[in-house]
Amino acid sequence: MDHYSFFDRDLSWLLFNERILMEAGKETLPLMERVNFLSIFSSNLDEFYRVRMPVLLALHNLAKHGNSEKEDVLLEAQELIGHQQQKFGQVFTGEIIPLLKAPKITLLFNEPIPNEIADKVSDYFYSQVMAFLQPIDLADTKKNFFPENNRLYFLVNLQAENKTERNVILNIPSNQLPRFYGVNTDDGQYIVFLDDIIRHNLDKLFKNEVLTGCYSIKITRDAELDLDDEYQGDLSEQVEKQLLKRDLGIATRFLHQPGVPLRTLHFITDKFNLQSSSVVEGGMYHNLKDLSGLPVNNPSLRYTRWAPLVGYHVSDAGSLFDHIETRDYIFHTPYQSYNTILRFFNEAATDISVKEISVTLYRVASDSRIVNALISAANNGKKVRVMVELKARFDEANNIKWAKKMKAVGVDIIYSNTALKVHAKIALVKRQVDGRDKYSGLLATGNFNESTAAFYTDHIMMTANSLLLREMELLFMFLAKGKKSADGYPIDFKHLLVAQFNLQDRFLVLIDQEIANAKQGLPAFITIKLNNLEERTLIAKLYEASQAGVKISLIVRSICCLIPGVQGMSENITIKRIVDRYLEHGRIFIFHNRGDEKVFLGSADWMNRNIYRRVEVCFPVYDNHIKAEVLQLINLQLNDNVQAVRLNNELQNINIQPIPPLVQSQKAIYEFLKSKLND
Repeated sequence: MDHYSFFDRDLSWLLFNERILMEAGKETLPLMERVNFLSIFSSNLDEFYRVRMPVLLALHNLAKHGNSEKEDVLLEAQELIGHQQQKFGQVFTGEIIPLLKAPKITLLFNEPIPNEIADKVSDYFYSQVMAFLQPIDLADTKKNFFPENNRLYFLVNLQAENKTERNVILNIPSNQLPRFYGVNTDDGQYIVFLDDIIRHNLDKLFKNEVLTGCYSIKITRDAELDLDDEYQGDLSEQVEKQLLKRDLGIATRFLHQPGVPLRTLHFITDKFNLQSSSVVEGGMYHNLKDLSGLPVNNPSLRYTRWAPLVGYHVSDAGSLFDHIETRDYIFHTPYQSYNTILRFFNEAATDISVKEISVTLYRVASDSRIVNALISAANNGKKVRVMVELKARFDEANNIKWAKKMKAVGVDIIYSNTALKVHAKIALVKRQVDGRDKYSGLLATGNFNESTAAFYTDHIMMTANSLLLREMELLFMFLAKGKKSADGYPIDFKHLLVAQFNLQDRFLVLIDQEIANAKQGLPAFITIKLNNLEERTLIAKLYEASQAGVKISLIVRSICCLIPGVQGMSENITIKRIVDRYLEHGRIFIFHNRGDEKVFLGSADWMNRNIYRRVEVCFPVYDNHIKAEVLQLINLQLNDNVQAVRLNNELQNINIQPIPPLVQSQKAIYEFLKSKLND
C-alpha cells in the first residue's frame, strides 16, 4: 500500500463543499434555490469547523514540533476556505441580491434602513427584539460571560461623557427570533437582517454614551463528546451530561467582521482565551446558513415540486406482511412516497398476529411517526426491541428524548457500547400465523426518518426472504449483548455484509473476483455509489483492480481519498459527483460477475469509521426485477451530464461537456419511476 497515493480527506471534503457553491452560482437555477445552496455551504462550513478543524489544529501543532506522521494541511485548508468565502460573497452580493430586485424584493445588506420602513422596524425592535437583548459589560467581574457556540454577538465600543471607554458584548437573538424581518410596501418587499435592526437602534440601549464601534463576532467550538469507554452507568445519562458541555468546547474559530481595531481584537482574544483558534476575518454578517429562512413566498423562485410517486400499488385489502410474503418490494425515496414504510410500522403496531418488532434507529424525525408506532406496539402488548444510537452526532438529544418515551411504556431499549456506533438500517417483524412464526423485514440505505426521506435519496427494501431475515435476527441478538466488538461472538453471515464481522472481507473478495476475470481476458466492471470513500485497504484493492484492467465507475458525493486517472495506478477509475435538488445518500455496490451482476445496497460508506467503528449492514438484491431497476437507476446517474461533475486527479470538480442527449439524473429517475406506474 505504501506505493499508492491517497488524497487528504479534509481537503476532499472542502472540495465537495465547493461543488455546493458551484450550484449556488448557476444562473439556470431558480433564485431561491441558489440561496438555499449558499445556506447549505455555510452550514457545512460551520460543521467542518466544529468537527474537523480541531483535528487539523492538533495535527498542525504536532507537526510544528516534529511529532506527527500525518500530513499537515491546516494552511492549505484555510487558504481553500478563504477562496471559497470570497466566491460566496461574489455570488451573494454580486448576483443574488441584485437579482432579487426584479421580483421587487430588496434584501438590505450593509446599508441604512430606508425611511419608508424605519417606523415599522423601530416598532418591531421595541415590541419584539428588545425583550431578548442582554448587554454584558466585559469589565464587570461579577458577570462570568462565556460566548456560546455559533451564537451571534456584537462587540460594542462605547465612550462616556468623561471619555472613559468600555467594551460591551451584545447578543443577537437569532436563536429566539427570526433572522430576517420582512416589510411589505407599495413598491415591494424589504427584508432586514435582525443584526441591522439592532444596529439601527443601539442608541435606544446606550442612551448616554457615544458609540465608537460595533462589530459582529462568532465563536465556533469543538463538537466532540468525551465518552468514557469504561462507563458502567446508563449511557443516556453520560451522553446527556456531555451534551451540556458541548457548547462549552474548545474554540476552533473566531470569526469577526472587517475593521475591528487591532487593540480590540487582542482584547477579545485574551478575554475569551481564543489564542489557539483560527482567527478569521469574515463579512458583516455571520451564520449565513440562516439564508434558508428568508421570508420569500414566491413559488416562481423555487423548484417546481415533484409529487412523490406511489411506488407499488400494494392492495389495501389484507395485511402488508402477507403481500411481502409473495415478493420483495423496493422504494426509492424521495421520488416515491414513504407512506408504505410508515404503513409497515403502523401495521406491525396493530396487527394482532405480530408478536415482536426489532429495529435500529440512528436519526429519527423530531415528531417521529415511526417511534410513535413503536410506542403503540408496546402499549398493544407486543415485544418491542429498539437499538437506539445515542451517539448520532447532533441528534443525541432527540434520540435520548425518544428513548425515554419508549422506555417508559416498556420498550426494550438497547444502547450501543461507547466504542461502537450502530449505523445499520434494519427492522424485523415476527408474526405468529396458524401456529407458525413468520418474519418480514426492512433493509435500507438511509434512516427510518420520514422527514429526511423527503429530500435524501435512499432505497428501502421489504422482504420475507428467510436467508436474509434469519441473519438479521442473529444480528439483533448480538446487538442486545452490548458488546464492544464482534470478537468472541462468531456469526457466519452468508448473505448480509456486516461491519465488525465480514463486510470488508466480502468486498475485498468481490473485487478480487473482478480482478481474476480481467486477468482471464473477461469483461470486468465495478460500479460503486457512496457518500464517502476513505478506507485505504479498500481503496488500495480498487487501485489493484484498475491495474489489472477492471473498469471502475464511482459516484462519490463527499469525501473521496481515491485519486482517479493516474497512469499505472488508477487509469481505469473514473469518479463523478452529483449535486442536485435532492441529497444523494444511497449506497450501491455492483460487481459485473461475468454478466450475472451481484448487487448490494446498504448503510455503509467506505470510511474508517464505517469499517472499523460501526455496525453496518449491506444486503444483496436477489429479486431480478429489483436488480434490473437498481441497474437502470445507476445507469442514469453514470450518464448524468447536467448535474454531475467529474473529479480529476487533484479531485477538482470538472464540469462535464453537455453533449446531447442531456441527462439530469434525478429528473430522469423521477420520470423513469413515473413511467413504471402504468406497468
